[in-house]
Amino acid sequence: MEGNKERTFSTARLQNEKRQVRKYAPLLESSLRLQNNESTTEVTTIPDILRYSAEKFSDKVALVDPHHDPPTTITYKQLEQNILDFSEGLRVIGLKPSEKIALFAENSCRWIVVDQGIMATGAINVVRGCKSSVEELLLIYKHSESVALAIDNPEFYNQIAEAFNSEVKIRFLILLWGETSSISSHIMEGVSAYSYKDIMDIGREHRAFLLDSYDACEKYIYEPIKSDDVATLIYTSGTTGSPKGVMLTHNNFLFLVRNLWELFSVGPEDRYLSMLPPWHAYERSSGYHALFHGVEQIYTTIKHLKDDLRQYQPHYILSVPLVYQNLYSGIMKQICSSSAIRKLISLSFLKISMAYMHFKNIYEGNILPKKTQKQPSYVVAMLEWLYARVVAAILLPLHLLAKKVMYSQIHSSIGISRSGMCGGGSLPLHVDRFFEAIGIKILSGYGLTESSPTLAGRGLDCNVLGSVGRPIPYTEIKVVNEEIGEDLPPGSKGIIKVKGPQVMKGYYKNPIATKQALDKDGWLYTGDIGWISPSYSIGRSRNAGGVIVLEGRAKDTIVLSTGENVEPEQLEEAAMRSSLIQQIVVIGQDQRRLGAIIVPNKEEIMSVFGAAELNKDKIVGLLSEELRRWTSECSFRIGPILVIEEPFTIESGLMTATMKIRRNQVMELYKDQINDLYK
Repeated sequence: MEGNKERTFSTARLQNEKRQVRKYAPLLESSLRLQNNESTTEVTTIPDILRYSAEKFSDKVALVDPHHDPPTTITYKQLEQNILDFSEGLRVIGLKPSEKIALFAENSCRWIVVDQGIMATGAINVVRGCKSSVEELLLIYKHSESVALAIDNPEFYNQIAEAFNSEVKIRFLILLWGETSSISSHIMEGVSAYSYKDIMDIGREHRAFLLDSYDACEKYIYEPIKSDDVATLIYTSGTTGSPKGVMLTHNNFLFLVRNLWELFSVGPEDRYLSMLPPWHAYERSSGYHALFHGVEQIYTTIKHLKDDLRQYQPHYILSVPLVYQNLYSGIMKQICSSSAIRKLISLSFLKISMAYMHFKNIYEGNILPKKTQKQPSYVVAMLEWLYARVVAAILLPLHLLAKKVMYSQIHSSIGISRSGMCGGGSLPLHVDRFFEAIGIKILSGYGLTESSPTLAGRGLDCNVLGSVGRPIPYTEIKVVNEEIGEDLPPGSKGIIKVKGPQVMKGYYKNPIATKQALDKDGWLYTGDIGWISPSYSIGRSRNAGGVIVLEGRAKDTIVLSTGENVEPEQLEEAAMRSSLIQQIVVIGQDQRRLGAIIVPNKEEIMSVFGAAELNKDKIVGLLSEELRRWTSECSFRIGPILVIEEPFTIESGLMTATMKIRRNQVMELYKDQINDLYK
């Protein structure tokens, strides 16, 4: 690698070169002898967070990455220096301000260094994970006009090398993990390849040279990165349609860094378990927020989640509904497989605790109202309050006993010591109630990639079950009639529109889609169906006014041939309470009745029938009974069932990165079987 790792920077050569524009993060690089001796103490870009935190938290541990080779622990001061070295290395090998570089990698301590190193140069990172298809990654690389590639490891590069070498031009390639010798046979001629260590070494040496040489610094024209500059392109995976490049600025993320405190106050004494894709807006904004407040972040994976929860006992975990559903299912399975007496006692404790929390929420005024609920009279409200206080007082001793003999063991097993944060989808109400009953707060939130993403959330002081909480500060949310666009009053269901400093700049190179999503006044069309809770001065819902309730996606609405509109999420959520159902997609567009595509839980099915007795008709019959049982309270019934064996996965392209099923892709894949189902 002699040609692309030249580290001799003679002063004479530098003086003869044309002066180059050097963009910089004002606070992060304040130690450089900048033009006009400009300096600042304000955090105006995302990389500035690292200088702020390094000065404030210095030798405190910032990142723990136990599952990569080598396992790594990084302090805040080391993290700042790593980002400075990496960004300088990128400049030396030729990355220019405003250029795009594709970052295709999974969660690790090096991801944040590369992410921030790219941003600190004034370049824009284009992010995605390794589970996306080669076709999707190629589309993103081409559409974003990326010039280079930073990739997770040699194994992943070898998987995509053939397609990328034949389709796109790559100026240079960086491996986050592993050595370039492992990919030498797949590298196109003229493409420079670097390991993570190579870039760090190059950057460290050049930084030292700049700090020691006034003439070297004079080579550059210094321009600070602006808060409104695009920091990243995130291509929405979405449950339908083609990916679109969401342009998010430094200010979009910084707004959330400063205001997520309203939802969950964290500090340097806290530990935070990071497991979601690092490129996802939900994980990124929360990660930046944690770094700003000196939190210790621990990287984990689905494979290591349970062990890491027990080992590190994090104060917070950020995840999606499916993870909490799996934790719930695992606990309930353990309870149901115990002895008859233990099972009876455990289930009785849970019923008592759920009842206690329900009556407690009534007298505290935290019950989600019905859309058409009217404010009760003062007498009725007082009688209900008194009744709830009395019943809760009766149940409290048993609830406290359950906490001591049962829930404390669950807490130790799960490992979440304070609260879980949930986003990327709606948390099923029965899962929400379960965790509330055992004393673990699940703080559901709401947002989109296009809003960086957080718009609303439930806080510890306003955790109204069934809702996604109130808008965060300086964020406006309204509900409109989709057909005529007029604003609707609280309690009326319609399309949610939002406005705030976290809303995107637009879709990259897609003015038509941008115009469709953002109106002239800055309101973002979310495509979500929902309503805002009315305000009440008395009664069981007096503290629930203004919370947002989601009821599905407009594009997911099923219109039956009878003209009836069905929101499938309610049925799917109810059906997923069955231990026999692993995944479900409700179908029925333009049909007389609803149907469903179901992936059964094979292990649970076999426990009912036994392997020898398994056949498709018996499975369909059993699943039909389960659907009737669990969806009995829903307005619609599910008719014919298509049973499939292979689960929907991210790798197959049938799930998004936040584990939501891509409905259109599933229905397209099984369209012939669906047609046969309705014959």
